[in-house]
Amino acid sequence: MVPELEPLRKRRFEEGFFMGATAAYINRAREIVDTVSAQEAAIQQAADWFGKSILAGRMVHLFGSGHSRIMVEEMWPRYGSFPGFNPIVELSLTFHNGVVGANGQRQAMFLENTIGLADRILRNYTVTEQDTALVVSSSGCNVVPIEMAQGFQQRGVKVVALVSKQHADVSSSRHPSGKKLQDCADLVLDTGAPAGDAMVKIDGLDTPVSPGSTVGGCLVINAIKAEVAERLVAGGKPPKVLTASALVGAERATDLFEAAYDEHAARLRGLYQFEL
Repeated sequence: MVPELEPLRKRRFEEGFFMGATAAYINRAREIVDTVSAQEAAIQQAADWFGKSILAGRMVHLFGSGHSRIMVEEMWPRYGSFPGFNPIVELSLTFHNGVVGANGQRQAMFLENTIGLADRILRNYTVTEQDTALVVSSSGCNVVPIEMAQGFQQRGVKVVALVSKQHADVSSSRHPSGKKLQDCADLVLDTGAPAGDAMVKIDGLDTPVSPGSTVGGCLVINAIKAEVAERLVAGGKPPKVLTASALVGAERATDLFEAAYDEHAARLRGLYQFEL
């Protein structure tokens, strides 16, 4: 225990605040779990669409700018995941570790509100009505995710949006149309994070800390993943799951990795078949 925190904790107790910062965050995270759990039917609907695309030999397109990239890479590729998903990650919109200077955060935040950039991204792919898409944006208000969703819908692709509903509801769209991501989707899922995302208030600090959208987003992503896997097995095409050698041995793990990556390459090839 840090000695200088004792008076603060004593005052918080006397004022009726019984939780420390860790407990406060974990309690809010439990609320997020409840919010995601309440969306089971919608998650199953998303999995129905995604499973159908994968069983048809097509792909589920994944897109997120900014920190929403985390959700894209949570879906595929990583341990416990499988091919059938096309992660569209633009480094100009997601490269955060430079912070300032070349490739800095200011440029990335500027570019994610550039009109027309989504169309340039989608121009790289042959998209069909058998495809589906998941577009992620915590606020649902930045231009590029909105126009990505619009672009998919214009191509006959069903779009699932993943937003932080409380945050999106009180945020202002940066798109000239005034539309938000949830207005350009066939199904909307909620991370359960609060407005502003950060979930813990600290005495003496006028702004909250510790975001929750990643917690809720990862719950949604992996629930969808599990549901899709069930559908692929039921459809007679069990997925090739990236699996640690600690579970299946080094040889089997290597075989699964190679097979999964080969399948991804084969599926991806279909997205680059343009008529000349």
